[in-house]
Amino acid sequence: MTRLIPLLVAFMMLWPIAGFAAPVPYLLQADRSEVGFVYRLSGAENRGTMPVSAAAIVIDFDNFGASTVDVTLNVAGARTGLIFATEALKARTVLDAAAHPTIRFRSTAVRARNPADLSAGGEIDGLLTIRGVTRQVTLQAALFRQQGTAEGDLRQLSFRISGQLRRSDFGASGYADIVDDIITLDIAARVVSGG
Repeated sequence: MTRLIPLLVAFMMLWPIAGFAAPVPYLLQADRSEVGFVYRLSGAENRGTMPVSAAAIVIDFDNFGASTVDVTLNVAGARTGLIFATEALKARTVLDAAAHPTIRFRSTAVRARNPADLSAGGEIDGLLTIRGVTRQVTLQAALFRQQGTAEGDLRQLSFRISGQLRRSDFGASGYADIVDDIITLDIAARVVSGG
């Protein structure tokens, strides 16, 4: 699994969890959020990005397990850093952007390793839909106060989510002779309180 970026951890401090009696809805800061992914092309590691087009996030600070995440990605906006690889990624044999313009993740369970200290991170189980194929996945997650916010201010939060998947599990198996099956996710999402 992709590790948390140490610089992010250094810049952001976890807030104390207190004073919340109800779940809090959060709105995505789309211009400050993206899904990063790492893939191997002909043995060389490359990085790409895909924009987050929509997100519905609710955090229950009194019962973290009741929190929910529903995120939609824009496949057409994906970039790999290499023009030919970007076009191949969107092709019918890989993500098939024409027929499946979005990727969606919906949480089914959220677990904090230590509910009293969210800096310890946690896991999010959910249903990931790619190319119309839905599979259960588990992602590693951490939640932070955004840089520059005051201690105890939960209005602006940052998520760091990581995980791995096999693209062939979703039928995205094109170019298997030059692109590895394992894709590593490195997701950065920033949200603001909507409630």
